Amino acid sequence: MTTRNSQKTQILVIGGGPGGSTAATLLAREGFDVTLVERDAFPRYHIGESLLPSVLDFLELMGVRDKVEAYGFQRKPGGHIEWGSQQWDLFFNELTGAHTHSFQVIRSEFDQLLLDHAQEQGVNVLQCVEVNKIHFDKTDERRPCAATVSRVDEEGQRWDIHFDYLVDASGRTGIMANRYLRNRKYHEVFKNVAVWGYWADADRLPTPKEGAIATVSIPNGWIWAIPLHDGTLSVGVVMHKDSFKEKQNHQSLEELYQEALAESPTVNALIAPGQRISDLKVETDYSYASTQFAGPGYFLVGDAACFLDPLLSTGVHLAMLSGMLTAVTITATERNDVTAAEGLEFYENSYRSAYMRLLVFLTAFYHQYDGKESIFWMARRLTHHDIPEQNVKLAFTTLMSGVEDLMDVREGAEPITRDLVLDEMSRRVAENLKIRQDKMAMTAAYTTDIRQENASFFGKVEGLDAIARTPENALGGLYIFTSPRLGLAHISQAQPLPTDAQLNY
Repeated sequence: MTTRNSQKTQILVIGGGPGGSTAATLLAREGFDVTLVERDAFPRYHIGESLLPSVLDFLELMGVRDKVEAYGFQRKPGGHIEWGSQQWDLFFNELTGAHTHSFQVIRSEFDQLLLDHAQEQGVNVLQCVEVNKIHFDKTDERRPCAATVSRVDEEGQRWDIHFDYLVDASGRTGIMANRYLRNRKYHEVFKNVAVWGYWADADRLPTPKEGAIATVSIPNGWIWAIPLHDGTLSVGVVMHKDSFKEKQNHQSLEELYQEALAESPTVNALIAPGQRISDLKVETDYSYASTQFAGPGYFLVGDAACFLDPLLSTGVHLAMLSGMLTAVTITATERNDVTAAEGLEFYENSYRSAYMRLLVFLTAFYHQYDGKESIFWMARRLTHHDIPEQNVKLAFTTLMSGVEDLMDVREGAEPITRDLVLDEMSRRVAENLKIRQDKMAMTAAYTTDIRQENASFFGKVEGLDAIARTPENALGGLYIFTSPRLGLAHISQAQPLPTDAQLNY
C-alpha cells in the first residue's frame, strides 16, 4: 500500500552532484531551509574527472576546500597537449592567476565529499529518492511549487515536498527541461561520442607533468589520459557520431577503441606496461543548451541546463558556477536586495554568458587543428542556432581591453557578428599557445604584459569575473559580493559592505 505524506522546505534541490551540492551548501550557510533529493545512493560512478583551477574558488566559498586539499586526490599541474602538428605543455603556474594547480578526481569520491559537506552545513539530504512529478502553482502555472517523490529502494514510499524554490541539478536527465519545458536544443556540430576505460600499471607523463591530463588529437577525434590517485589511468576516445557510426559498421567497440589508441604514440607508450581493468563505457557527449535557464521559482543548474563537449574539462566548473549563481540569486531575492525579475535576469545572463564564452573558446580551440578530419572540420560550422547573434555581445562585453573595444559598436564601426567574435577568440587562443610553446621567451621581460593580459582574458572566459567580488565586473547593473555574506548589489548603490553586526537576517 502506498503511503502519502507531505513536507515543506524553502528550497528543494534535485540532484546531489557538484552543482546541486554547491547550491545547497551555500544556501544552507546563508540560513535557508534546504532539502536535497538524490535518486542514487552515494558513492556512485560518474565521468568528468579532470577539474579546472577555477573549482578551487567555489570550494573555498563553500568552506570545503581544505577537505578536498587534504583528501589525497591527484594534484593536477596542467596539461600536455598534442594537437595536429603542434604539441606543448600547459602549466597553470606559467602565466598569471590565483591558482597554480587543480585536481584529477575519482568522481564517486569527490561528489561524496561535497554531498557529505552539504549535509554537515545543515542540508536535509535524502538519497535513493526519485522525483516522480513536479506540480505547478494554480495562480502561476509557470511556477513549480511541489514535487511528488518516492523511495527507489522501498516500494510504496511516496510523498509530496512543497517548496518556495526549485533547483534542478538533475544532470542530463533534465527533469524540468525535458519533461516540462521541453526546451533543450542540441549543437549539431558537437554531437560526439566518448568511449573509455580504466588502466592499471600504466605509465604517467614524466616529471614535472606526471599529474597532468594528456589531450591528444587523432584523425577524426581526440584522446584523454587522466592519472588518478588510486593508481589507475582513465583513457577515453572522443569522435563525432558520424565517424563512430561508420566505424561500428565493421568494427566492434573494442576494435574501435584499440585502433584509436594505436594512433597516438604518446598514449600507446603510457598504456604499454599496463592492462585495462574495466569494461568499456560509452556515452554520447552531445553538447546542448536549454533556451531558458531559469523562470519563476526555478533554476536549471549544471548539465540540467547545458552541456559542453568535454575537451576543455568544463563540466564541474559550469555545475559549480551555476550552483553558486543560483544561491546568490535566491539569497538576494529573498532579502529584497533585488526584485525577482532582476534576479532571474541576472542568473540567465550570467550563466548563459559563461556557457557561450566556453562554447566559442571550444570552437576556437578546435580551429587550431591543421587537418581536415571531420570532428575538427565540423567545429567550424557553428550556426546562429548555436551562437545566437543577440547573445554574442552579452557574452563578451565584460572581457578585458581589446575585446571591449571590439564589442563597442560606435558609429561607423563594424557590427558585432558571431564570426567576428570567433575570429577574435581564435586569435587569442593562438597567442596563448605561442606564449606557452616558447618556454624561454615566456620568461623574457617583453612578454610580461602579453602574458598577464592573455591570462586575464582567459580567466574571464572561464566566468571567474562572476565571483571577482567587485562592481567593475557588474552584469546588467548587478554584481556579486561574498563577504561578509552572499548576495547581489546594484552598481549604482555601490558602497562599503555591512558588517556582521549590521546584517539583518
